[in-house]
Amino acid sequence: MSIPTALGTAAPTTAVYTASATSWGGRTGKVVTSDSKLDLDLSMPAEMGGDGGPGTNPEQLFASGWAACFHNALKGVARQRKLDVADSAVTLTVHLVGGMATGFDFEVTIEAQLPGIDAPVARELLEAAHQVCPYSRATRGNIAVTLVVVDDED
Repeated sequence: MSIPTALGTAAPTTAVYTASATSWGGRTGKVVTSDSKLDLDLSMPAEMGGDGGPGTNPEQLFASGWAACFHNALKGVARQRKLDVADSAVTLTVHLVGGMATGFDFEVTIEAQLPGIDAPVARELLEAAHQVCPYSRATRGNIAVTLVVVDDED
């Protein structure tokens, strides 16, 4: 099976995993994955001129996916270094910036709580995870990302 390529990039010959989702109605509709494990209503945030309804939105989905993926990358890097990050947490905040006239962009803050890990080592783990996380790799150079180690005492 041939996978289409964008901008002349080489397509993978064998996918390890493939996910597919379909949207109906855009930001005020719904989104469902091909296996129906995710089936969500979408609402436009009031800050964007919407009704702020009960549904989620693409930025929340993006933040959730990247946070989970980044956290797994962080755990993998820590495991390679024989460091225990079992009680860690990653919070990823997506900021939608810009406007219709100039176009919209994302800015992202990735915060990690790594209890029991010294701040310099925690920073190294974050930077290493940022190098291997597929979301980080896919967005590198396109999204401003700030990495933050949250102090245990915060």
